[in-house]
Amino acid sequence: MFASTGRKPDREEGKDTLSNIRETGVFCVNITGEAQLDAVSASSAPFGREVDEFAATGVAREDCVTIPCSRVVGTPATLECRMTEIMPLRGQNNFLVLGEVTGIHLNDACLIDGRFSPEVFHPLARMGYRDYAVVRDVFEKLRPGES
Repeated sequence: MFASTGRKPDREEGKDTLSNIRETGVFCVNITGEAQLDAVSASSAPFGREVDEFAATGVAREDCVTIPCSRVVGTPATLECRMTEIMPLRGQNNFLVLGEVTGIHLNDACLIDGRFSPEVFHPLARMGYRDYAVVRDVFEKLRPGES
């Protein structure tokens, strides 16, 4: 799931991502790391709906396997998803997009002992406004009753 907030003047409702998901019923979530910050930022430019953001930003793409969609080459992980529901949220042009994961791609360099390891790639998080965060400290805490 993810939230889409805001709109573009060349779209009836929401942004390109939301419109594309409504039209195709699929989407791809590219899990990015600190190394992809500039590409992530570049892809947020206010391109017209006719612009191919991959070409405009110079980001390499490849086809997904389980859905008709492109994914970003070289990201730590990608989730291929079929949209299950789009729910309007309070406020203007705020939507919650839900999807079923149909395919997963993990970069082998991000695996340690068969486990996806965020400390290898420092996950990038969009926080809102112009703010981002990078995860550098990862720790494990057992739940009550676990050993």
